Amino acid sequence: MPDRGGGPTGPRMRVGRPSRRVRTLLMTLGVLAVLAMVFTMFAGFWTDWLWYRSVDYSSVFTTTLWTKIGLFFVFGLLMAVSVGFNIWLAHRLRPPLSAMSMEQQNLDRYRMGIAPYKKWLLLGITALVGLIAGASASGQWRTWLMWINGVPFGEKDPQFKLDVSFYAFDLPWYRFLLGFGFATVILSVIAAALTHYLYGGLRLTSPGARATAAATGHLSVLIGIFVALKAVAYWLDRYGLAVKSSDFKATDSWTGLRYVDANAYLPAKTILFCIAVICALLFFGTLWRRTWQLPVIGFGLMVLSAILIGGLYPAIVQKFQVQPNEQAKEAPYVEKNLKATRDAYGIDGTQVTDYPGTSQTEDKTKLRDAVTDTASIRIMDPNIVSPTFQQLQQIRNYYAFPTNLDVDRYTKDGKDQDTVIGLRELNYNGIPKRNWINDHFRYTHGYGVVAAEGTSADAGGRPVFTESDLPSKGDLGTYEQRVYYGERTTTYSIVGGPQKEIDYSDDTGEKTYSYQGDSGVNLANPVNRAAYAVAFSEPQILYSGAIGDGSRILYNRTPKERVEAIAPWLTIDGDAYPAVVDGRIQWIVDAYTTSNGYPYSSRTTLGDTTADSLTATNDNRAVVAQQNQVNYIRNSVKATVDAYSGEVKLYQWDTEDPVLKTWMKAFPDTVEPKGEISEALMAHLRYPQDLFKVQRELLTRYHVKDATTFLSGSEVWQVPDDPTNKTGETVPPYYLSMKMPDQKEQVFSLTTTFTPNGRDNLSAFMAVDAEAGTEDYGKIRILKLPTSTTAAGPKQVQSQFNSQQDIAESIRLLRGGDSEVEYGNLLAVPLDGGLLYVEPVYVRGGGLKYPLLRKVLVTYGGQTAFEDTLEQALDKVFGTDGGTSQPPGEGEDEGTGEDEGNEPPASEDPTVQAALNDAQEAFEAGQEALKKNDWEAYGKAQKELEDALRRAEEAQSAEGGGGGGDSTPAPDASPSG
Repeated sequence: MPDRGGGPTGPRMRVGRPSRRVRTLLMTLGVLAVLAMVFTMFAGFWTDWLWYRSVDYSSVFTTTLWTKIGLFFVFGLLMAVSVGFNIWLAHRLRPPLSAMSMEQQNLDRYRMGIAPYKKWLLLGITALVGLIAGASASGQWRTWLMWINGVPFGEKDPQFKLDVSFYAFDLPWYRFLLGFGFATVILSVIAAALTHYLYGGLRLTSPGARATAAATGHLSVLIGIFVALKAVAYWLDRYGLAVKSSDFKATDSWTGLRYVDANAYLPAKTILFCIAVICALLFFGTLWRRTWQLPVIGFGLMVLSAILIGGLYPAIVQKFQVQPNEQAKEAPYVEKNLKATRDAYGIDGTQVTDYPGTSQTEDKTKLRDAVTDTASIRIMDPNIVSPTFQQLQQIRNYYAFPTNLDVDRYTKDGKDQDTVIGLRELNYNGIPKRNWINDHFRYTHGYGVVAAEGTSADAGGRPVFTESDLPSKGDLGTYEQRVYYGERTTTYSIVGGPQKEIDYSDDTGEKTYSYQGDSGVNLANPVNRAAYAVAFSEPQILYSGAIGDGSRILYNRTPKERVEAIAPWLTIDGDAYPAVVDGRIQWIVDAYTTSNGYPYSSRTTLGDTTADSLTATNDNRAVVAQQNQVNYIRNSVKATVDAYSGEVKLYQWDTEDPVLKTWMKAFPDTVEPKGEISEALMAHLRYPQDLFKVQRELLTRYHVKDATTFLSGSEVWQVPDDPTNKTGETVPPYYLSMKMPDQKEQVFSLTTTFTPNGRDNLSAFMAVDAEAGTEDYGKIRILKLPTSTTAAGPKQVQSQFNSQQDIAESIRLLRGGDSEVEYGNLLAVPLDGGLLYVEPVYVRGGGLKYPLLRKVLVTYGGQTAFEDTLEQALDKVFGTDGGTSQPPGEGEDEGTGEDEGNEPPASEDPTVQAALNDAQEAFEAGQEALKKNDWEAYGKAQKELEDALRRAEEAQSAEGGGGGGDSTPAPDASPSG
């Protein structure tokens, strides 16, 4: 206790000082805090290393790490040495005596104040700028690796005759070096000027010369270096014109030289380069002529020249030479842009064929027979039926299917069949009791594949499953069904230890399992456990008894996430899809190499061009882009991720891509040769959707090869908006087995439609051969309709469907009660010169929470049918039944399809209306019976509904109302699986 008496002053002063024990405790706490910070940083590094080692791609981690470290130290040291040297030099060149002015007297106080800390201050400043510069440089690791490993493209730009690799690999690195040089010189000038001012080398208010000779020479050399770097910048700007983006009325994303660039900017940059070199020499000359008069005059002339030659002169050329005769002046440069853009995006081989847009055959029976031969029309929309899969095949609440299912091909009875497929993945929100053990130890994986025929539905409108139940069984044979890696597995799991996992449940009860794979990181090591406890902010990992010998932690479990981590130089397609290959579930991921430096090729924004109505409602479908602005893209890599082991394999797909070859040099042994792809895997590879979407967006303008037509803009197309939903986004491309007019048999294809810019009628149909391993894989075919033909586009077709009186009435009945109608994919198929449109219609409601196929809409050549099945609808359009003809009228081009005659609609006839009222009552009675599970009453209501609709149809036919309003049964109420 302190002395509270009136003792001497000394002891009382010592009372406020902490005791040795307290000081020791504070020091200990400080050391522990520092160690905690160090271990936190170490944990992030260590867990990353362990993960890359666990997937056998440790070389990616080490190459990236050492590259970043090397760039950090080299450029950080260069910056620190440059700034530090100039501060030291300015201090060394200080004048021996300072004039006794008020300014210098004030500065004396600062000089005296920092005198004891000069060395520490110098080290602190240089260390700070070095750290900042090093951190910035380490972010350029991709640029460095591409420059040091770049391989030639074998193609030269049309202006400077340099290989494309100069623009793709070299120029970005040179620009980085130039930017680093400018930053170094500017910081050195600022640091040197402040030092000279502090020590009297520069004077602002003192009498006499404003700068000493030494300060003048020092700063002049630095400014001379800056001007010399500006000269280099002018020289590089000449080449930069070949990859420069600019506004041009022919396109929103013009890249490359135009007339004004080649004839005004290019010579201007050359002249400015020469002026800058002379100006730099004048600044260097101040070492001998200690005056700034000539350098300042030279610098002023350079600035004035930059304004006049680099700005005003090109504007005059554009105004008085280009604008009066733009097409003639720009045509040669447009041709270069057309060729480069088509080459860079892989659309140079696009086959554009004229297509009449109207049927060439009057024999409808023959046309009906041709439909089956032309396409396997898919009526199971993978973007609609996921809730149906969920309801019928979820089995347990802790399983779920993705929002959008996938389309693949599987062989059945010797024939390829379009199949809708999804995995029964783990649904964390459906776990009965949420806690740390359940979330991360017991519920660890999904189970099994569920697949259905894409071209058919059963009598109740449900999918026809070819693989179903739990465990899954069907046409796919025997395979490892456990899904530890999937699109929904976004959290970590700890497997293989003393805690058993829930495998699946059947009639005999709950089955348990312990992971047998070697995926993940071993947690037996206490250092690993501590590192993951810190990295995941979960202290229980450190001390939980559920972790023991054999425990492994699985994370980074989504397919796209794993591929992106292993190949950080790839852009990842938004849609990873599963396939059963050689007894394993493999996620297939398409990956792209991209560049922003292909000369004359117009740029595109991947985030915009790959967006459609599906990505608007599902973030998981978005492309994972390394660089959003690109003007070169190749589907160079096909990747697979094993759903059980998490093993990732990268296969070289484009063997000619120089960008991929460059990355393969930078990361050797990470990409396997194309020949390693097995036949079983090849059967499931397909043309990727995001690449197709980028190409179709470019082809709205670049389908023309003539510069005059391109400049006129008369042939510009657009991708239509999706008429089946309200997102306002473009229609997604659809996979479909079909054949184009020049093909002999059906092939798995990816298709889309185009409409004229600002209009809704059809202008073209596009398909690419999507079946890997075939000779024509990747071949793009476009059927171009004549501008004089007003063939209906998707929006107009949907409008025709909605405007038909009998169809609209049937839709109203389907929407009775609390039911909802959902439109499936609107598929277009070229058929005998015309376009056949098919759209499945689903009903959700009436006690059911999932959509069932109820009707199929078909239109061809002005004939429309709305029937229970695809076959019935096709028969109605092409057969003896006749279809609902779309009457021509003034609004036909806009797709209104309204009857402009004086005859009232059939539904206004009292007899028809009475029958429809009876049908509505029967439908509602059926819905009530369905809710009560009264099957007898439901069957009776179904019969009454059919009788009422039959009476309505007969009355309508008697009044001349036309066909097409076939019986419309209520939604099926069969028990879910």
